[in-house]
Amino acid sequence: MSRSAEMRQFLLRYEGEGQGARYSGVPAQRADQAEAPRVSDDQVRRARVAVAHGAHGRQDCARLLEMLGLAPDDDGNVPVQR
Repeated sequence: MSRSAEMRQFLLRYEGEGQGARYSGVPAQRADQAEAPRVSDDQVRRARVAVAHGAHGRQDCARLLEMLGLAPDDDGNVPVQR
């Protein structure tokens, strides 16, 4: 089984656990930014490692990090931590 098929199965199995919800493919919006938990530096580091592990080369990795908000901006801030 391919990695993407395994990930889809994982998401389908655990997305709505305990709520009886089915996977709709659309992420739920956060109710309030003040209630949103902050992303730690360690979480960003682990996410970058996971992206690098699954990327198909340097350009692919850079593109994925940018899309996910894991690449630092010009000021050195990581968008996902805002």
